[in-house]
Amino acid sequence: MSDEFNMSMRKFLKQVGVTSQQAIEEAVRNAGTPGGRYAVRAVITIEDLGLTHEVTGEIEGPH
Repeated sequence: MSDEFNMSMRKFLKQVGVTSQQAIEEAVRNAGTPGGRYAVRAVITIEDLGLTHEVTGEIEGPH
């Protein structure tokens, strides 16, 4: 793949990571219940390519 493509993809993924982390932190803060484990699912979709990629996991809340 080209350098331009790789840089574009990395920029997008960085934006996904940063904004997702901020949203998750805010949701945990607003929940008002410390601790716990949260099931997480992230979905990336590129409709033009027929791509749907799903990642699942767990996040352990602050204690």
